[in-house]
Amino acid sequence: MKKLMTTAMAAALLAGCSTTSDEYASLQYEAGAVIDNGQFGNATMNNVMVQSAQEDYRVNLARRFASEIESTVTFEFNSTQLDANARQVLSLQADWIKQFPEVRFKVYGHTDLVGSQAYNRRLGLRRAQTVVAFLTAQGIDRSRLEAVASFGETQPLIATNDRERRNRRTVTEVSGFVESEPMVLEGKYAEVIYREYIASAVRATTIEGGGISE
Repeated sequence: MKKLMTTAMAAALLAGCSTTSDEYASLQYEAGAVIDNGQFGNATMNNVMVQSAQEDYRVNLARRFASEIESTVTFEFNSTQLDANARQVLSLQADWIKQFPEVRFKVYGHTDLVGSQAYNRRLGLRRAQTVVAFLTAQGIDRSRLEAVASFGETQPLIATNDRERRNRRTVTEVSGFVESEPMVLEGKYAEVIYREYIASAVRATTIEGGGISE
């Protein structure tokens, strides 16, 4: 009986250890490893950004960009050409990017599932390069546009083997800060936002004594 109880207790302890291990598996990695999903660099970079408060700024700006500006443009089948709608979207992206000269961006290329993976990866890369070239032509410093990347056909929005325009896209994302001034936003986020609002302000006019004054 005593032996049976001891065996049961040991089994319970082992089960508890297993559950605890599963629950706290993320604690076995350095800070930032969970944040890192392969798109914004490695965990070491995230450690530095979190500790210096830059990660908070990057996340805030990334959310603003995604909510205020259309981050995606789409393409015709087997094409890298930008149509009128894509150029309009990218022009708005460029205007937003110009407001934050401290921030870098990365463009990711995607394709639909028609064709080989190798070809689609190259096609996705060419699409991303086309977008980078357009943004550069709009006055964005090329050093602020990180090396373009391609996911090819590996991340479709619509799960279909047929032609699907929504899968043939590029996505522009905030990726970090310019290396020459990695701490430029530390303690200055409000200042940057204020600068943006002032730059976009329109001089008001008032009517005084029957006349108009500024």
